[in-house]
Order: sequence, then C-alpha cells, then structure tokens
Amino acid sequence: MSGRSKGHGLPRSLFLVVCIFLAGWSRTAFGESTDTTVRVEVVKTSNGWQLLRGGKPYFIKGVGGDASKQELVDFGGNSFRTWGPDQLTEQLDEAQRLGLTVAAGMWLGHKRQGFDYHDANQVKRQFDRAHDVVLRYRNSPALLIWSIGNEMENDEPAGDPAVWQAIEDIAAMIKKEDPNHPTMTVIAEVGGDKVSQLHKYCPDIDIVGINSYAGGSTVGERYKQAGGTKPYVLTEFGPPGQWETQKKPWGAVPELTSTEKTDWYRRTYMQSVVGQPSMCLGSFAFLWGFKKEASATWYGMFLSDGTRVAAVDTMSELWTGKSVAKPCPRIASMRLDHGDGRCDTGDVVHVLLDASGPKDVPMKVTWELERDAFRYQIDAEGAANAAGFAGAIVKATDKQAEVKMPAIAGGYRLYAFVHTPDNGGAVANLSLFVNKPAPPPDDTQKHAAAEPTK
Repeated sequence: MSGRSKGHGLPRSLFLVVCIFLAGWSRTAFGESTDTTVRVEVVKTSNGWQLLRGGKPYFIKGVGGDASKQELVDFGGNSFRTWGPDQLTEQLDEAQRLGLTVAAGMWLGHKRQGFDYHDANQVKRQFDRAHDVVLRYRNSPALLIWSIGNEMENDEPAGDPAVWQAIEDIAAMIKKEDPNHPTMTVIAEVGGDKVSQLHKYCPDIDIVGINSYAGGSTVGERYKQAGGTKPYVLTEFGPPGQWETQKKPWGAVPELTSTEKTDWYRRTYMQSVVGQPSMCLGSFAFLWGFKKEASATWYGMFLSDGTRVAAVDTMSELWTGKSVAKPCPRIASMRLDHGDGRCDTGDVVHVLLDASGPKDVPMKVTWELERDAFRYQIDAEGAANAAGFAGAIVKATDKQAEVKMPAIAGGYRLYAFVHTPDNGGAVANLSLFVNKPAPPPDDTQKHAAAEPTK
C-alpha cells in the first residue's frame, strides 16, 4: 500500500481528517444537531405537562432584564428571558458560562409601531428575520425555548386571525429547522378570545407565555377557564401595573413601596406558578434590572446604582426555600404629616418615613424630588426624562424630610431611598401636586423706586 487514497492525492489519514472536518462544518452551518445541543422538550405525563432538558425535569426559575446574571445565579435563578436577538450571541455565551438557560425572544411587530399583519411584504420580512435567527442559534447549549413575540396581539382587532397566522408560520418553521427546542408565544393576560384563538390557529406553539401583574395570582385558573390546555409559563409578573392602579384626584398613580411589592411577587408565584404544577412550567419575574416606566422605581428589582430591593430577596427565597443571609431593609410607611399631596408653590411639605434595616446594620436614607408628567402609557417611558429638584430638600434625616415645592405647577414625586452596606435597598415615594405656578414678579415697585426724585 502506498499510503495514499486512490484518486485524491492526499495521505489516507489526512483525507479522513478533512472529510470529518467538512462533515462537522456542514452540520453546524446548515443547522443539524451537534454534540453541544441540549435537547429540550415538552412532554405530557400522568401528572400533567413537564419540561425536560437533556432528558431531565427542568422547572424555570427565571427573570427578564439585564442586571447581573452572576447575581441571578447567586440568588438561585436558572434562566432568563430576552425580547429580541440583538445581543443574543453574548447572552447565550454568558448563560452557558454561568450554567443558565435562555428563552430567546424574537420581537414581532406591533400595530401601534406601524406594523400591518395584512401587509404580505412586512410579514415576509419578519418571517425571514426569525428564520435567520433560528439557523444561527439553534445549536447553542444554553438555548431553552424560542419565544415568538411579546403582546403583539393587543393592538389587533378581535377575531382577526392574521397575527396568529404569522406566529404559527414562524412556529412551524422552527419545528422544521430546530426540533430540539420548544416554541412559545407571549400574550398580555388571558382576556377576550385570545386563548381560544391561539389554540385554534397556532398548533405548532408548544407553550403559552402569559404576562400578568395585578391578576397574576389568579391567572393560572383564569387561563384554564378561558379554554387553555397547552402548558404555560408566566413570562412577566410583579406589582400591579400603572394601568391597573386607581389614580389620585389630580391624575397621578400612587406606587407601592418596595416592601409592599414583595407580597405581589409571592402571591403570584405561590398560586399561579408552583400552585399549578400540572400546567405551569415555571416563570420569569419582571424586572431584573432598573427601568424608568411610570416612575423611576415602579418595576425595577434593582435601583439605578445596582442596589437590590426586597423583590430579589423574595424571589430567591421562593426559588431556593431559604432566606437570604443579608436581607434588604423594609419600609413600613411613608406619609405626609397632613394633607393629601395637593399644595401651592412655595409650600413646605413635611414627610415622615418609617424604615428599618436588619439588626445592627447601619442604614442611610436619601431624598429626591422629581417631576411627574403623568405619562403612564406602557410604551411612554413616562419617567425617563423627569427633571430633578435637588434644592427642594430643605431638611432631611433618616426619618423625615421637609420639602419646599417648586414654582412650576403640576405633578411631582418625592422618593426616599434606603441603603445598607450589604447592597440592600428599599424605596418609597409620594405623589405631590402644585396647584398653580408662582405669580410673575411684580416689577411695579422696582420701577417706581428707580424713578429719579424731583
């Protein structure tokens, strides 16, 4: 034997190496499973629906948001959700490094943003983008679920199947291109006929993702009453939304303290997540990070400086069954010593705070006054550019503050931020309203005094 493969001009051993390399490259490039792929599947058992990852039961203990994923691991989480693929390479890589999984989001168009599900060209471009994402990321070992869209059904006419057909087309494509990962689409609550329409028009959707806030503790039962038979994941939950909160007489929405919000996370998780073991595959708490929407602190499980608030402690306890070693401080109340929050320009408002930290842990309180423009639409980012009034804080301690209201009429929020040395925080705010602006300066006396005497 000459040691060469006839007709190839290469040593047999080298020729075999090249063939193996090319075969592996083609499987990766064209999306066939590789040794790194971890198969995820939704199965029906005698006890109900179950998610399997690598053949083992997997219950989602997740979040949505961009705060530290290392902290997510430290506090007992195992997964996170994304809304679009813009940073998916980095997110999957980080998840793999930390032992987390990712529900990879594909953003679908919304009518209020100019998307028309009856425009074949728009729908085709959206489908093609989703197809590209699937081909690129389907073999990632950290990939858990394909999450197709978020609340895009909200703007569509009742009974119009166009949005559901677009979702189904993408789900069917995923079934063909990536049989190793389940499909999910995310809806806002379960009212109307959206549950029945989703089941009717989207047979290739494996999991229903549900975003629910004030109704979170009952959404599991309400989903079944609406005809839901597919398993579900609670994809967003937390305190009541600003659209679910009764307004003040002047149009502001009052916000719960960070301590009060923990009750909503806990009730929802206990009743609609672990309380529905035959239907619920897990959850993603909202929001693992900091976001200005409705107010500077409404949804964030962290403050702007990265300090965590009690929602993190609560979710950690629910995930692990153990209390955190160094808990966040608590706020019992924040209130005005008199009045309902309406005042005149120049008034000095006296506010009382009842906050406490863990035993023998020092606590510091800072106070901030910001404008409130009453822009509470979900997509308005109403607090994003709120002006601050540092000079309005006349006097402040860890228990009270005196605030002189600015000369500009309109809404304000007074925030009390509580910090401890262990990166624990708490926050509360009060809604205030200046009835009318300060009158313009009266220049009559000044002009009169400036006239020369005769």
